[in-house]
Amino acid sequence: MTWIAQNLWLIPVLPLVASGVIAVNKQRQRKLAVTLSIGSMVMAFLLSLCAFSATLLHHGESGVFREVAGFNWLQFGGQWLQLGWVLDPLTAIMLVMVSFVSLLIFIFSVGYMAHDENFTRFFCFMSLFAAAMLGVVIANNLLLFFICWELVGLTSYLLIGFWYHKPSAAAAAKKAFITTRIGDLGLLLGMVWLYAETGTLNFYANGSGCLEQSALTTMVTHMTAAGMAVSTAIGLLIFLGAVGKSGQLPLHVWLPDAMEGPTPVSALIHAATMVAAGVFLVARVYPLMSAHLDGAAAETTALTVVTWIGALTAIFAASVAVAQTDIKRILAYSTISQLGYMMLGLGVGGVAVGMFHLITHAFFKALLFLGSGSVIHGCHEEQDVRKMGGLKKFMPVTFATYAIGMLALAGFPLFFSGFWSKDEILHAAHGWPVSHIPFFLGCAGALLTAFYMTRQVALVFFGNYRVTGVVEKGSNAGKSPVQHSNTPSLHHSNSAPHESPAVMTVPLVILAGFAILLGLVGTPAWPWFDGFLNGEPAGFDFNKLTEDGTLGLMLASAVIVFAGLGLGWWLYGKRQRRTAEEPDVLQGAQPAVFALLENKYFVDEIYEATIIRFNAWAAQVCDFLDRWIWGGAVLLVSYVTLGLSWLYRFTDEFVVDLGFDTGCETLREGGDELSKWHSGRVQTYLRVIGVALVVLVLFLVWGRKA
Repeated sequence: MTWIAQNLWLIPVLPLVASGVIAVNKQRQRKLAVTLSIGSMVMAFLLSLCAFSATLLHHGESGVFREVAGFNWLQFGGQWLQLGWVLDPLTAIMLVMVSFVSLLIFIFSVGYMAHDENFTRFFCFMSLFAAAMLGVVIANNLLLFFICWELVGLTSYLLIGFWYHKPSAAAAAKKAFITTRIGDLGLLLGMVWLYAETGTLNFYANGSGCLEQSALTTMVTHMTAAGMAVSTAIGLLIFLGAVGKSGQLPLHVWLPDAMEGPTPVSALIHAATMVAAGVFLVARVYPLMSAHLDGAAAETTALTVVTWIGALTAIFAASVAVAQTDIKRILAYSTISQLGYMMLGLGVGGVAVGMFHLITHAFFKALLFLGSGSVIHGCHEEQDVRKMGGLKKFMPVTFATYAIGMLALAGFPLFFSGFWSKDEILHAAHGWPVSHIPFFLGCAGALLTAFYMTRQVALVFFGNYRVTGVVEKGSNAGKSPVQHSNTPSLHHSNSAPHESPAVMTVPLVILAGFAILLGLVGTPAWPWFDGFLNGEPAGFDFNKLTEDGTLGLMLASAVIVFAGLGLGWWLYGKRQRRTAEEPDVLQGAQPAVFALLENKYFVDEIYEATIIRFNAWAAQVCDFLDRWIWGGAVLLVSYVTLGLSWLYRFTDEFVVDLGFDTGCETLREGGDELSKWHSGRVQTYLRVIGVALVVLVLFLVWGRKA
């Protein structure tokens, strides 16, 4: 076993230790907090590169390279629960992505959170967040996976509600925590059922793991009462956990509200950690979800559900993003849509297809969120795109990098990574034998993605700055950034936007570079990423661009993207908004449709009127039952018991005790009287005998006379 596989646990432990040390230090130890947090992520990234190098060195030797390590953790009866970690291509590529993207976000946070009074607490939570996600990635055991999975949920709650003094932030944190718990319940049930079926929670264990052939064969042949294979039922329960964490329909409602946290938190959640965990879970248990009676991957029920959920989520969230005005909420719905694409890719194309889009998306979505943070920072905490405009003149670096991220997300042909990863999903969906509807939904989502991202960029960076009374460009240069404090800062209408400091823009430039270059490892001509995950060599072959209709689909995809970009520019670029109060172009054309999209199809309101109201009603019923039925019954029983106790006391004291005491007193008095006849005094006895003799004589004399 390689040394890095044996010591893979160090990767999540380093930021975990950093978080613990920061937690026990004083709040004013800002430099120590930054040093520990960023330093631990640097070390974690270097170790992740070592793990990635180890998999590269053994790539193509004999299938997928995989090394596992573990230890006994908890014993019950004669059985042990084990914890362990696994090094394989899926783990290695995720470790590099999570650690590197998190590192860049941490660096960006130094500038963004520079004036926040809870600076050290922020980095404590961020380190714990990264540690939990890295634990999810290395886990070779569903129990360890679940432990780290729940830590991800905990830290997301802490970070979304980081500015807890704001009621909206506190509500968003609770909403995220409770909504994801619904999915986690399914994951927990699936985990328990999986253990009952296989006797282990280890993914891989030299042939005896729950994802290996012997266990899969057993689960495929066992049927539930509903006629479904056990493997399918367990897979769907586990997928429910992924639906919650990755914001898929119908548990997507927490993700847009998560924007209440600081922007680096949004970047970390949407790019490298929480939402990626759900997609990674499906990729990790893919052998279970694709298990078939003939032993080969097939269009199983579980994967069909994954496909439809992903396709519907992609088009739903993309349509909602069209009508949003908060710069971060547009990106939030974009993330939900792209996560739907990832699920679609997993369902129709396998692990490599879905994971390639996850990796590329991590970089350009981190770029976009950090770019939005730079915009918010430069605009003095303003987040409404209607109140921006013309920022490319004030923030050239942010604009250039944001434009790259936007084109990558939109899937601009050939030059950006999003084009190749999105096209691979559409190509797989086009060949899905079950239905072509997911393919058409994916194409519609691609059109909407290009459209709403063009709309956002046009409103934010082009035209004129739509705040009156702004000083000329450059007059605010060099001044301190606006303070992030425990009181929401106000928009300074008399201050011009300004470019962010280098500590914030350098990570943007690095992420922009990867948003372009990553596409090179997943083109049809050189499918290196697919070969790496599947343990197969991948060489250059430009002929693959013309095979299986690939070139035609690429051209169709390019046309869709250009159509979305062109329509967005025609409506929002050429017709620039003059004032912040001016209605949206689409709102003027289709007010009813725009209102529907702006209000997110009223899903939250529907939940409020149905599920939440029913839950409140059920709570009231339970409260009534508890207070008046069960509580009344308990009170009645207590009163009956108390009454019986008083009766028993009366009977005991005034019947039993009184009769017994009276009898005892009579017996005692009788004894006293009798004792007088046995005093032991001869004189008394003689007197009695004398009296008795006199009585006897009198009796005899009287009797004789009678």
